[in-house]
Amino acid sequence: MAFELPDLPYAHDALADFGMSAETLEYHHDLHHKAYVDNGNKLIAGTEWDGKSLEDIITGTYDKNAVAQNGIFNNISQLWNHNQFWEMMGPGKTAMPGELEKAINDSFGSVDEFKSQFAAAGAGQFGSGWAWLVKDTDGGLKVTKTENGVNPLCFGQTALLGCDVWEHSYYIDFRNKRPAYLDNFLNNLVNWENVASRL
Repeated sequence: MAFELPDLPYAHDALADFGMSAETLEYHHDLHHKAYVDNGNKLIAGTEWDGKSLEDIITGTYDKNAVAQNGIFNNISQLWNHNQFWEMMGPGKTAMPGELEKAINDSFGSVDEFKSQFAAAGAGQFGSGWAWLVKDTDGGLKVTKTENGVNPLCFGQTALLGCDVWEHSYYIDFRNKRPAYLDNFLNNLVNWENVASRL
């Protein structure tokens, strides 16, 4: 069964008042995300990965000893990453649920310190990649960054929040100002209820 491009969980213009334009979503979801779906399906067709879950393909094709990953991993991992990314955002600010706020405070000292570390990870990721809030294998929360399409599944971690820092995610709205994009993401776009549901 081929993978399909999921619909956005909101209209293309739903995030426009919160810093992510309809044009960005048209390019990012309808073109970039769709390309990962189409290329991933082509690459796995007739291979041992045909019919496997996204998660199994990602963990099964990731090479921890390689900087440049293979085509199957790159496309399937980016397909998964984007599936999560759209769900992690939403129109209208949501309050951070108490359980999540407590977990963040326990791990970082404060929500502000978490946001500072997350923004620094995203801004400091050289080239393309992602910034993540993860639940680590010991149950604690930590901020990480990954190159290209690599994600927390590769390290046995649970992705709670991810921010795409590839240029196509922010260039239309923020040009080359990645830190401003990250600040806007954290303060205006995150669906904290979705993040909390992943704990």
